[in-house]
Amino acid sequence: MAASLIKLFVTATASAPVATGGTVETTVDPAVTRYSAVLTAGMITTDTTIPAASFLDDNGNAITDLPAPPTDGYYNVYVNGVLQVAGLSTLTTASLVLATTATTAGAPVVLEVSDFSNTTSDITVEPTISAPTITVIV
Repeated sequence: MAASLIKLFVTATASAPVATGGTVETTVDPAVTRYSAVLTAGMITTDTTIPAASFLDDNGNAITDLPAPPTDGYYNVYVNGVLQVAGLSTLTTASLVLATTATTAGAPVVLEVSDFSNTTSDITVEPTISAPTITVIV
């Protein structure tokens, strides 16, 4: 009888690891600042540009620079007490620009900046991860 090749036959099955339990604690500590200014006729040109030095902080103190737009946050602009749409304003440390001339001198402007970059998440209880099972049949 002629020699023949004998092949090994293997069947393997596995299941993915499964994580159960665990607790994540998230701390949100936003930095919220507000500034107010009053529009003057000189601010209303092709756009309405309000220099940083025109703003007062919540304590009524004059400021020299506005906060930069937060990467992890947002800012709201209120003109005469009305919240403005986001695309209307551009915030820099030097000024707040409103893409409109439909404002009037004497109108109050409030800038509210909310920065959430101080948000942290910690795993307070590690999850239990079960190892995959492997069955091999030879």
